[in-house]
Amino acid sequence: MRGKLKHREMVQMLVRSLGKVPEHRRGENTQYEIKDAGLAAFAVFFMQAPSFLAYQRDMQRKQGKNNAGSLFGVTEIPSDGQIRNLLDPVDPQDLGEPFWEVWDCLEAGKQLEDYRGIGDTWLISLDGSQYHSSQKVHCENCRVQVRDDRAYYSHLVMAAVVCAPGQEHVICLQPEFITPQDGHEKQDCEQEAIKRWVERHAQRFADWGVTVLTDDLHCHQPTCELLLQHKLHFVLTCKEDSHQGLYEELALLEKVEGAIQTRTVRHWNGRHAEHWIYRWAQQLPLRKGPDGLRVNWCQLTIVHETTGEVLYRNAWATDHTLDETTVVEVAAAGRSRWKIENEGFNVLKNRGYHFEHNYGHGQQQLSSVLLTLLLMAFLFHTVLHLCCDMYRAVRQELGTRRTFFDDLRALTRYVYFTSWQQLITFMYQQLELEPG
Repeated sequence: MRGKLKHREMVQMLVRSLGKVPEHRRGENTQYEIKDAGLAAFAVFFMQAPSFLAYQRDMQRKQGKNNAGSLFGVTEIPSDGQIRNLLDPVDPQDLGEPFWEVWDCLEAGKQLEDYRGIGDTWLISLDGSQYHSSQKVHCENCRVQVRDDRAYYSHLVMAAVVCAPGQEHVICLQPEFITPQDGHEKQDCEQEAIKRWVERHAQRFADWGVTVLTDDLHCHQPTCELLLQHKLHFVLTCKEDSHQGLYEELALLEKVEGAIQTRTVRHWNGRHAEHWIYRWAQQLPLRKGPDGLRVNWCQLTIVHETTGEVLYRNAWATDHTLDETTVVEVAAAGRSRWKIENEGFNVLKNRGYHFEHNYGHGQQQLSSVLLTLLLMAFLFHTVLHLCCDMYRAVRQELGTRRTFFDDLRALTRYVYFTSWQQLITFMYQQLELEPG
């Protein structure tokens, strides 16, 4: 079994990926490498420090060395404008491999065993989000919507994360960007992005080793058939308003005693008791018509034991077989879909990563490249939390995320560290933390 992933190993994964990016410049003006531009941008996101590179240029002038080089492998620090110019033509797909190298290492190192869900599968939640919107700033890859004779430009991404019930962190996988596709007249959309993500990456997982989670928007026959074709399970939110045929069948089954099975479990949430009521039925048509795909359906309703108030209700369509045991696991998997919002997008938007901030739009693919590097920084911090006891202890001792990153920014502005390990060890020792 391989050891736990280290910061320097992950940075080397990014270095190798950037080193393979095709050179797009012509002429002799190649003072800075594309690799350095990518590593420099990544360093800003990892440190959550917009001024990090400026401080490291100052350190280089004064000390002849800097933390951008020692911590992130930057050979020569480009200016912000040079970074944007160098990264604008880069295809974000060329930067995807570190996501999968990290995944492979975590799986081989057994750091992801707690992320297995129903049927011992990985739970992968897919969801789209907008990360740029403007009426003025735009590029050829923007999505365009016209409202009230005004053009609105935006960028969207289909994010993919591995999640699990009870886990406070999500594992970010390579994203799929929602951008105009060659040979397509219609604008790109979430459904097409999911299709591309599945077709690109399904082969990376063992057959039937993944359960895909999505919202109701994607709970339709083409998506389900695509997932089954690629040997992926699914647990998809299934609302009544958008699945008339399935719920008409359920209404008929309601009249037949025992056709819809039920299990009730009493839970104590620390304040009051709740009744968790599971209902399920199998082999229902996902849509009307003779060719409707047969799926299994389950619903979870949580009721306050004393007042009878309904605290939660949701339903899912799945290909997993349902019984008194698996219905609980399927509902838990379905509920964990929200982790892409709570532990994913919420952290990225509100906890220092500034997911929706325009770090640089460019004329080609700059915004997508920068977002890829931002998501990679998010992933690397998650991995450090999973794999590094010292990192975890420092984060816990400092309490808030803001304090941790404030300390990182201050330390690296004034003090040179030979490596990330030296930096995190310095913090650990200054906090007088005892070995765990």
